[in-house]
Amino acid sequence: MALPELKHFTEASVAATRILKRINRVPQINADDPKGLILDQVRGELQFESVRFVYPSRPNMTVLKDFSLQIPAGQTVALVGSSGSGKSTAIALVQRFYDATEGTVKVDGVDIKELQLKWIRSKMGLVSQDHALFGTSIKENILFGKPDATMDELYAAAMTANAHNFIRGLPEEYETKIGERGALLSGGQKQRIAIARAVIKNPAVLLLDEATSALDSESEKLVQHALDQASMGRTTLVIAHKLSTVKNADQIAVVDGGTIAEIGTHDELINKGGPYSRLVKLQKMVSYIDQEGDQFRASSVARTSTSRLSMSRASPMPLTPAVSKETDSSVSPPAPSFSRLLAMNAPEWRQAVIGSLSALVYGSLQPIYAITIGGMIAAFFVQDKKQMDAIISRYAMIFCSLSVISIAVNLLQHYNFAYMGEHLVRRIRVQVLEKILTFEAAWFDEETNSSGSLCSRLSNEASLVKTLVADRISLLLQTASGIIIAVTMGLVVAWKLALVMIAVQPTTMICYYAKKIVLSNVSRDLAKAQHQSTQIAIEAVYNHRMVTSFGCSPKVLQLFEQTQEEPLRKARKKSWVAGITTGLSPCLSFLSWALDFWYGGKLAQSGEISAGDVFKTFFVLVSTGKLIADAGSMTSDLAKGANAVASVFEVLDRKSISPQNSQVEKDIQKNKIQGRIEFKKVDFAYPTRPQCLILQDFSLDVKAGTSIGLVGRSGCGKSTIIGLIQRFYDVDRGAVRVDGMDVREMNILWYRGFTALVSQEPAIFSGSVRDNIAFGKPEADEDEIVEAAKAANAHEFISSLKDGYHTDCGEHGLQLSGGQKQRIAIARAIIRNPAILLLDEATSALDAQSEQVVQEALDRIMSGRTTIVVAHRLNTIKNVDSIAFLGEGKVVERGTYPQLMNKKGAFYNLATLQK
Repeated sequence: MALPELKHFTEASVAATRILKRINRVPQINADDPKGLILDQVRGELQFESVRFVYPSRPNMTVLKDFSLQIPAGQTVALVGSSGSGKSTAIALVQRFYDATEGTVKVDGVDIKELQLKWIRSKMGLVSQDHALFGTSIKENILFGKPDATMDELYAAAMTANAHNFIRGLPEEYETKIGERGALLSGGQKQRIAIARAVIKNPAVLLLDEATSALDSESEKLVQHALDQASMGRTTLVIAHKLSTVKNADQIAVVDGGTIAEIGTHDELINKGGPYSRLVKLQKMVSYIDQEGDQFRASSVARTSTSRLSMSRASPMPLTPAVSKETDSSVSPPAPSFSRLLAMNAPEWRQAVIGSLSALVYGSLQPIYAITIGGMIAAFFVQDKKQMDAIISRYAMIFCSLSVISIAVNLLQHYNFAYMGEHLVRRIRVQVLEKILTFEAAWFDEETNSSGSLCSRLSNEASLVKTLVADRISLLLQTASGIIIAVTMGLVVAWKLALVMIAVQPTTMICYYAKKIVLSNVSRDLAKAQHQSTQIAIEAVYNHRMVTSFGCSPKVLQLFEQTQEEPLRKARKKSWVAGITTGLSPCLSFLSWALDFWYGGKLAQSGEISAGDVFKTFFVLVSTGKLIADAGSMTSDLAKGANAVASVFEVLDRKSISPQNSQVEKDIQKNKIQGRIEFKKVDFAYPTRPQCLILQDFSLDVKAGTSIGLVGRSGCGKSTIIGLIQRFYDVDRGAVRVDGMDVREMNILWYRGFTALVSQEPAIFSGSVRDNIAFGKPEADEDEIVEAAKAANAHEFISSLKDGYHTDCGEHGLQLSGGQKQRIAIARAIIRNPAILLLDEATSALDAQSEQVVQEALDRIMSGRTTIVVAHRLNTIKNVDSIAFLGEGKVVERGTYPQLMNKKGAFYNLATLQK
């Protein structure tokens, strides 16, 4: 009975080796090392002394060279410069994410490598451009900065970050779940929570890496004022592309090529007429139009473009009875049939035949072996020594033959079924991912469809499915073959004894079946917990810099453990039942053996059968119990496999509300999209918040080949409009038409082939720069890729990389700066040569110099095609054909830039807010 479990020991041993290797690894920069100095007081003086630095992954590229900078305690110093110049690297060295290759980084005159790392990081507060939020509540996210903070401290930090008011307007206020990576909040809302998380620490050193980049004009003013207040009395290192935000810094250092090009106050550098002065003139201190955005962003790993929603509204509009949202049916899918799984393995039919025949033969070996044992024992009762030797020799030869046959059929059986299983796993993973990529954005908004859950389905559950094919076929055929032959032999040898033994076998089978049911329920609960814990682990790895910076790994582990508590509690309770049923099986087997020998002895005494017949019948029918026991040992794996199959086929059988194969007349598909866009009396609410209308009776007409800028306050629906144009969602009422045709009637893949989206947070995949650009046009040749990169002002920096266009971007593009990632995303859009271009803060992450060049490129490619621009930088929409100001889900004003400024209405007020 233990032999079938040996494979688990082997698998566990291999897995344990890999896990222990990671557990036992001692990092070069160890935050848990208690060694190091702890200063009585941190004043916050920072020093970079002749620092040279190269990233370990790019040893041939020097990021900082002879970098020297003195930041006096309590002062605010800003780092400005082009993308990739080394500004964020300086902050990483201050937090000791890396050690300088040469030179030293000092805090209060002490080399940072001599200080206790966890302690010094606790004295620093970081606010980065990418927010780094977890899919838990707002309260939990802020408390990552200070887990033991009181509610008063929490409120004070939120107020300082200008977040308290919008949080109070949410459905559950501070307990509101914000979705995976904050997907249910706008960019500005996420940034303010990140600022509150840093402020609550009351740090001695405040590190701001584009801290206000995602805020609208009004919020930026308030938060900037709050940050100025928070910076008073503490050392602050600021990185910014918006030069207006660092104008009042005590010192401004221009970083160029990894060195300090010049340093001084704003006025000093302006008068000097150097690089900073040129940057200021280039940027022209542009005004910003309010945009905080309910913007769509594309996540990596296993997620398509989903919405970044604004969950609060100044005056939420209730969904009227006339508007009904069609929701997906929640009816549980029927359990998938075993025949359907076999059908998916149809290409491996040859392996199935060979494996099945081998399983049948191996199953028949069990009763043959058993009756041979019985015959061998009976041979010892033979009185004639020569006859006994002959019988024993014959049986010994049978044993040798059985061993040779057993090796051969086991090899054939396991190889062929393993071949089938691995091909099935590969096929399921491809089909599940292919299916997931067809689902509408609303499906990804659901908590159960987080990237962690989906990754679990692709990896763990797909692997478990093979147990229901390979292992189940093998088990069924072995058991069926063995039982049929054993019962036949038993009835032939001693039919009365055989009938008694057969009659008591169902009790053992019932015990194993009960065990399977219990383990199936336990497996389902553990799978759910695994999805949740996987999601936390993914977010922890994705946000590892934030976790490291704030020293909140204990908090992350606490959240991780909480996902395990309830399933483990249920598992402990059900393990009693599983233990009882498992123990009953051998108990009943032993009792049945006692009955068998007692009744066999009675039959032998009466002369109906011989003692040899008793042994033969007993052993041959006991072998059926062994087969049942072997099958019972697989109930746990089969239970997990059954649940995995249900989960996998739930995805495969689901029909997208926005089907990818929507029919459209073939003659229309042959034509190109011209690009006229019409919104006709549209009502729309997100499926996760059906009671709150984003657009109400919304109408907008954009002529083909023209450009329009969308502006307005946070949550007014600007990025929602872009999402509806791309049909990430379907409207509740009204219609979105392109060239006069409802987008719901179009083949969605064909239609999207004529659109291109560039969002605020660029979606960069792990792979080469070339591959990321080619996602826009997979068949593009090298010349097209280079031309697109040049148009996006990306060719120069790409060529400077170690491997040029073949340089790996890293997970989520971690090897690139924010501006570099954005330019690659723009190149990806340009290469499509789309009829409809959608720009959602396309230049927000660029420095002044890059922004001007990229904006010129965008202006060129906007010519002759329909372009929708969502922006808060005034210079990005000055040249559009018209501007629409949105409010309360409708178009409040529309006209050209001069017309709206002369009108002095809502747009004028918003445009002049920062002047």
